[in-house]
Amino acid sequence: MPTLRAIPRAEQRDEPWANGAGSTTVILREPDNPDWRLRVSVARVECDGPFSDLPATRRTLVPLDGPMTLRFPDGRELRARRLEALRFDGSPAPQGLLPAGPTRDFNLMLRGNACGDASPHGLDGSTPWSIEPGLRWLVYLDDGHAVLRSGAGAKLQLNPGDAALVIPDGDATPTFIEGHGEIILVKLYA
Repeated sequence: MPTLRAIPRAEQRDEPWANGAGSTTVILREPDNPDWRLRVSVARVECDGPFSDLPATRRTLVPLDGPMTLRFPDGRELRARRLEALRFDGSPAPQGLLPAGPTRDFNLMLRGNACGDASPHGLDGSTPWSIEPGLRWLVYLDDGHAVLRSGAGAKLQLNPGDAALVIPDGDATPTFIEGHGEIILVKLYA
């Protein structure tokens, strides 16, 4: 049976950006120190401006409230509508442009040999998925309501802003997400 570990919004930490231009809510950081290899967070982006330069960091960013454009020093641009994933290196840092005003963005950041992927999903009803050995999943509920259930009966309710880690026990046990709203699923390779 997978372990369901709650990460409620009340236990997440608000911290300033590395460049001091804003703040972010840290959901998960491993290890929990400045030399982290894995970090999951939600940043509040109030206006156009520079991202923090994060050398040797691979990033996935999902705008949660509105579209975002990233403009890199070489002139290249990446664009995402609300709830689309952008993947890029943390250095050189881009400028963030907000064509429709302020937004929040969900961030998965990886360093060294850490591997993972983040993808947004709509939730409407009950969705089963198999938790394979060697993988962990982080579920972040942005909007709506959700309940995680393991095949063996464990249950965890999520409110907006809450997250949970789903940790396998060695067997491919089905797990279910039930509810309505918008979630981000983060696959984390052990």
